[in-house]
Amino acid sequence: MIEVRPLGLDGVLEIIPRKFGDERGYFSETYNREEFAEQGVGIEFVQDNQSYSARKGVLRGLHFQLPPRAQDKLVRVLKGRIFDVAVDIRRGSSTFGRWVGLELSEEKWNQILVPKGFAHGFVTLEEHTVVAYKVSDYYSPEHDRGIRYDDPQIGIDWPVRDLEVQLSKKDTEAPFFRDSETF
Repeated sequence: MIEVRPLGLDGVLEIIPRKFGDERGYFSETYNREEFAEQGVGIEFVQDNQSYSARKGVLRGLHFQLPPRAQDKLVRVLKGRIFDVAVDIRRGSSTFGRWVGLELSEEKWNQILVPKGFAHGFVTLEEHTVVAYKVSDYYSPEHDRGIRYDDPQIGIDWPVRDLEVQLSKKDTEAPFFRDSETF
C-alpha cells in the first residue's frame, strides 16, 4: 500500500511507494492505477518524461499547460535530489497564489502529485540528478505557459541562495504571476 500525505494545498500530495530490499538491491511498484484510485487518485497518465541535470542549481519552472490541455503530474527522483514546488494558479481558489515545496530524492523514495491548476517547478540540489514524471495529457506547445520562479508576489523560498541558479531562456523570459494566464 502506498502512503499518501496531503501537503496543504488542495490535491497536492506526497506519495511514498513501498520499497522491498535485500542483498541484491530493491524492488518498488512506483505506480499502480488501482492502488492510486483506492487512495482517491483516479488519474490516467498518458506520457512519461525524464530530465537530467548535470549540475546543482538547475531550476526548471514554473511550468503549466492551460485547459483543455492541462496536466496532472506525478514527479519522482531516480537519482539525486531536488526541491519541488507547486503553486496554486486557480483564480477561484482560497489558496490562489500560495505555494508548497517538498524535497524529493532517491533516498527518500517519495513522489509529489501536482494536479491540474498548479504551476510546477524544481531546482536540483545535487549534481547528476535525474527526474521522472508522468503527465495526464500530452505536451501541447500552444497551451504551454510559465511564471517566473523568483516572482516576489509568490515568494517561493528556493533553497538556492548559495548556488548560481541555471535557467533556460524560456524560464528567464517567463512573465510575472500578475501578468500570466492562469486557470
